[in-house]
Amino acid sequence: MDIVKVKEIVLNALNNILTVVPVEQGFEIDESTLLLAEGSIIDSLTLVSLIVDIETTYSTDYNIEISLSDDRAMTREISPFLSVSKLVDYIYELISEK
Repeated sequence: MDIVKVKEIVLNALNNILTVVPVEQGFEIDESTLLLAEGSIIDSLTLVSLIVDIETTYSTDYNIEISLSDDRAMTREISPFLSVSKLVDYIYELISEK
């Protein structure tokens, strides 16, 4: 799986979550969208939902088991949950190892 597909999966999951969470009208979701940082459009509970949705998509649609909230993710110098691009890079790193 290439990084473009990973980005598509993350953006689709985020857009699905945001259909139930109010977001400023006209806000665009892209690679620079902040997730767990000051100025983020989502809160920590919404981030947990996003993580679960992404893990479920990989498991059910691609038969790839990943864990985005393990010690490896939590102890990184730069959090993979900082932005969409950081999360995409982290997921791509995980699936590339499989």
